[in-house]
This record gives sequence, C-alpha cells and structure tokens, in this order.
Amino acid sequence: MDDILIRMQSLCRFYEMGDQIVKALDNIDLAFNRNEYVAIMGPSGSGKSTLMNIIGCLDTPSSGTYELNGQNVSEMDDDELARIRNREIGFVFQTFNLLPRLNCLRNVELPLIYAGVDAEERSARALNALERVGLGDRVNHKPSELSGGQIQRVAIARALINEPSLILADEPTGNLDTSTSRDIMTIFSDLSEAGNTIILITHEEDIALYTRRHIRLRDGKIESDTNH
Repeated sequence: MDDILIRMQSLCRFYEMGDQIVKALDNIDLAFNRNEYVAIMGPSGSGKSTLMNIIGCLDTPSSGTYELNGQNVSEMDDDELARIRNREIGFVFQTFNLLPRLNCLRNVELPLIYAGVDAEERSARALNALERVGLGDRVNHKPSELSGGQIQRVAIARALINEPSLILADEPTGNLDTSTSRDIMTIFSDLSEAGNTIILITHEEDIALYTRRHIRLRDGKIESDTNH
C-alpha cells in the first residue's frame, strides 16, 4: 500500500466576489503520509478553512488535483463525495455537532446507520469507540448531561466509528478550557500513536505543539512546512 494518504498538486480554489477573483488557495502542493499527525495553522483569511473543506470533501478545487487514498476526489460529484466523507473521513468540530435528543451511544452510531450497518454491530462498535475515549460509563447520557470535554470525547468516538483513513479536527479545543483542552489533545496523541492519521486545524500555538508537523498558510500559499 502506498504510504501517501493525501496528495495535492497545483491545487487552487478561487471565489468570485462581485467583479473580483479571490484566491483562497493558490497553487498548493502537499502530501500527507499515513499515520501523520499534522497541524494546519494561519491567520484569519489565510486559506486554512478552505483547505480543510477540500481535504474533508466538503468542497472541490477550482483547478489542480486532490487524491485521497488513491482516489481522485477532485473529479467526483456530490454523491461520490458524500460516500467518501462517510467512509474515509472522521470529523471533529469545535461545535461538537451532536444531536441533543440522542444519548451518547446513538450519537456515535449515526455514521453506521448511514452506512447500512445492522443494529447489533452498530451498538457493539459504538460502545467500543466510547470506551476508547474513556466514556464507557456514559453511554446512556444525553449531551445536556455531559461536560464540554465529555461532549467532545463523544464527537471523537463518532469520528472513529467507521475506522476512517483520516481524522479531520477543526479547532477541536476552541470551546474548552485549558485543562480540558489538554485532556482532549492527549486523546488525539493516543490515537496518533495507535496509527490514526490526524489533521488538526488550529490557531493556537500550544495546541499545535502536540502534533509532529506544522503547516502554516498565508494568503492562500504555504508559508512554511516543518517537522517537530
């Protein structure tokens, strides 16, 4: 199997704003290996959110190529992109995105429902994912009965449930205090050690220090790309 999970070549994303063309991403060349743990950083307007959306198959490039796990994502239609998102990518968002009426187990099961997995297997896999993030004793709790850190752990468990090729985390500690942020980043470090590929979008330097590679964007271009 190819060690490269993600390959981007001459990737551009332009937006029309009235009579102007805004270059959100300008000729990006990037590759990510399997089991990498990467932070993508940059000031507001640098292009990091646009890059995240393309990596996560939520958007497509204006030009250039994006390959994920050997598949040319840049040429896929919306239905194909949705299948790739559900199968290949686990998302963790700053705002958690849990359904308030469902308990932890049901929230974690959701991607498996979309994938057509039967109920017994769904429950077993969801319980295993919750145990991996230290919430095996909270399976029947609803989000309103949990702390912010516990809610984010549920979101991480949900991201793991399909055993994705990539975990994509967008400011995952943005709504958490310092102590809880450290707990969450320890979970990501453990997942990385277990062989998961993790790309983290953050503007916080102390959070980026947990990762092994830092990519900094500015004005839609790569300003620096360093290993730590």
